[in-house]
Amino acid sequence: MDHTNHIRLTDAELTPDTLEGATIYGPDDEKIGSVDHLHGSQVIVDVGGFLGIGAKPVAVAARELDFMRDEDGDVHAVTNWTKDQLKAMPAHRD
Repeated sequence: MDHTNHIRLTDAELTPDTLEGATIYGPDDEKIGSVDHLHGSQVIVDVGGFLGIGAKPVAVAARELDFMRDEDGDVHAVTNWTKDQLKAMPAHRD
């Protein structure tokens, strides 16, 4: 997916209602997880698992994710993190 034409979200749009469920893409446009919820300045990303079952929640600083909308209005984010790097992080506990 070419993200260059996607519209970056403003700070005002970075709300739980907008971000929850957003797909996270890593290097080489690999789907690496999805946003579960926000926790302060951190985004809790579910990584691994299948259809949300067995996924591991990890905390990533919001500034490390570039949130945007595609041509269809769907919100997603890109990051330099890989799926393996996220899986190696400690599990987040609320």
